[in-house]
Amino acid sequence: MRRFVITLVAGLVSAGLAGCGSGGSDSGSRGSAGTSPSASASPLLSGDITVLAAASLTESFTRLGRHFEAAHPGVKVTFSFAASSALATQITSGAPADVFASASAKNMDQVVAAGAAFTPTVFAKNVMEIAVPPTNPGKVTGLGSLTSASVKTALCQPQVPCGATAAKVFTNAKITVMPVTLEPDVKSVLSKVLLGEVDAGVVYATDILAAGDKVKGVAIPADVNASTAYPISTLTNSANAKVAASFVDYVLSADGASVLAATGFERP
Repeated sequence: MRRFVITLVAGLVSAGLAGCGSGGSDSGSRGSAGTSPSASASPLLSGDITVLAAASLTESFTRLGRHFEAAHPGVKVTFSFAASSALATQITSGAPADVFASASAKNMDQVVAAGAAFTPTVFAKNVMEIAVPPTNPGKVTGLGSLTSASVKTALCQPQVPCGATAAKVFTNAKITVMPVTLEPDVKSVLSKVLLGEVDAGVVYATDILAAGDKVKGVAIPADVNASTAYPISTLTNSANAKVAASFVDYVLSADGASVLAATGFERP
């Protein structure tokens, strides 16, 4: 009888140890499975997207695009920079694209009204500044200098956001400026200054920052200055909606805001 009890206890202990071993194995399996949902919650993105963006976003979005591609090696972001008014016309005319970032709510509203974009979100704003060549040959000291017939000034075309915003500045300051040229976008205005073809150009503060020492900025007083808002949205005909939405999310993220701030944009 004693031998039977010992044998029975030994068997129970052995079974218990086996059960503990099995439990450890199950726990390991659950732990392994527990890491799987987090991996699947962030699926790998792949494919190409085309982003149509305002010309003034050239430097900031080029940088954002590099960061986004580095985080998602299977993704390629192609940018097309131009005046927001021209890009809005392209979109409503059926040009294939995935994301639109405008320098004007008006141009974004045009795209939304056409059913070509979803609800946009404003992600930045910009103010105006006067750009002059480093030597300032026109001796421009402020807005008043631009009213002189001897100062050659370049502006954006009036339907372009930078042209419309400059017009608000002139209205606020109660001055009239007669430009020698009206350019299709803000980078074209800046180019006229860089080439020395004009004495001054009214551009965004971010463009002067991006140009570095190639131009000199002349500040516009805050009480007469004007700003423009930058909305962004995915487009309804996007061929890669998941990547498009992820790019928009990145622009709206803290990292995106940091890049925008570093390139001179203000928070909305």
